[in-house]
Amino acid sequence: MNGTGRWGLLLGAALLAAGCGAVPSSAPPIGGGSAQAPRPADVSELTAPPSTATAAPASCDPTASLRPTGPLPAVGQAPAGSTMADIVARGRLIAGVDQNTYLMGFRNPLNGQLEGFDVDMVREVSRALFGDPDRIQFRVLTSADRVPALEEGKVDIVVRTMTVNCERWQKVNFSTVYYQAGQRVLVPTSSDVTGIDGLGGRKVCATKGSNSLVNIANAASKPVPVQVADWTDCLVLLQQGQVDAVSTDNPILAGLAAQDPYTKVVGDPFTSEPYGMAFPKADEDFVRFVNALLEQLRADGRWAAIHQRWLGTPPAPPVASYRD
Repeated sequence: MNGTGRWGLLLGAALLAAGCGAVPSSAPPIGGGSAQAPRPADVSELTAPPSTATAAPASCDPTASLRPTGPLPAVGQAPAGSTMADIVARGRLIAGVDQNTYLMGFRNPLNGQLEGFDVDMVREVSRALFGDPDRIQFRVLTSADRVPALEEGKVDIVVRTMTVNCERWQKVNFSTVYYQAGQRVLVPTSSDVTGIDGLGGRKVCATKGSNSLVNIANAASKPVPVQVADWTDCLVLLQQGQVDAVSTDNPILAGLAAQDPYTKVVGDPFTSEPYGMAFPKADEDFVRFVNALLEQLRADGRWAAIHQRWLGTPPAPPVASYRD
């Protein structure tokens, strides 16, 4: 049974348990009272675009990364003094990932393990370094945590649905594109909204620090951006009717829709969101190492196999682009 099926069973079991439970005698009448629905922590509506929405970085091709210096070194043969050698000497890769984005990076409720497309990509980096896909210390990050975690040296790499753009390149380095996404819209199945153009003046949820929030703020239809910490918080707000839509990249929305059959993804992609693995600015050698690995994953079918496992029939993998 695939991941979607397992979650569907869990959701069904939870609903069944809720439906069969006895109502306490002290419970208020159904439909009575005026209590407001609870809200996730750190929810806020934006009255102005996020700061990154008005940033004016130097012109660049954000999808162009650093060229590998040669074939991927064999396990145990990282160059002396390199970032890779330091990681191997430590005995573990420290990787920033998500635990709240089903299909991409999530904690499986059946076994407590982190799983998903992004997590499997991190495991391939560990395999290239150690010959073992599990020599990883995971650090769970929110969207807003990603760049600070790299700048402060808390992680070696971030693989967390992170769009490469010129503004972020000023602070961190990126691999070549390992997944090509595009931003769409999630609404209740009862909604008549067909895309971002139909959300003028309505509340649309995205995570703080995400490119998605910037795109909502800049949309010509002028939605009201609502920012939260995690994508599951957006789903809760949508289920409670506290926002009209969630808007982010299509694989993230696919995971939310798989968790709630009363939602649907609508509209064509209205942005291009190329994902890259992110690294501290100083670790150019590690970027080149991972780019050599990505060349292998594209060529030998492992990228396609990971895509098939989590996201279905794979397209051709993104073509690598280099700046040097």
